[in-house]
Amino acid sequence: MKLNWAERWVVNNPIRVLEQRLQMSWFKARAPLDRGGIILEIGAGRGAGASLILREFHPSVLHASDLDYDMIRRAKDYLSPGERARISLITADATHLPYRDQALDAVFGFGFLHHVPEWRAALDEVARILKGGGIYFMEELYPSLYQNCITRHLLVHPTEDRFRSADLRIALKERGFRMEAAAETRHVGILAILRKD
Repeated sequence: MKLNWAERWVVNNPIRVLEQRLQMSWFKARAPLDRGGIILEIGAGRGAGASLILREFHPSVLHASDLDYDMIRRAKDYLSPGERARISLITADATHLPYRDQALDAVFGFGFLHHVPEWRAALDEVARILKGGGIYFMEELYPSLYQNCITRHLLVHPTEDRFRSADLRIALKERGFRMEAAAETRHVGILAILRKD
């Protein structure tokens, strides 16, 4: 699901970049990746996360995808020429990713999954494209944050079959993910490092 004006403002401001920097530090401290990996960021937005991934994890190949072509255009403007030369920006649906099975060392998802109506299908894709032992770095929000009495009037999200902590954990386990580290705030969301068995 594409973002509306309010959510574009939320994800395209300096506070969000600071938040992603802190999350990246948390990820790197708990699961450093070998240099030269093949990495995908799903829901890359304007490219701030991809820039941080490039700087912190030094992949040989970095793909950054978003469902919304307007966000990919923003990423082209946001990223430096040197970053653009090293990041492959693509428009892609998280439920039909254009990668072969077990092709990637890591996938980053900064809050994309709760935007996907068929979120389980998106998790199937993450599991499919990750190599055995690959890592899914995940930030996700729960409905009590984005569908409360205030935010539901400002933000546009799918309303059916939304996941909470238990639902998400079950779905991840069913797809062969083992949670190695997590920081969770009840009714808000989760930051997690998941390894594919």
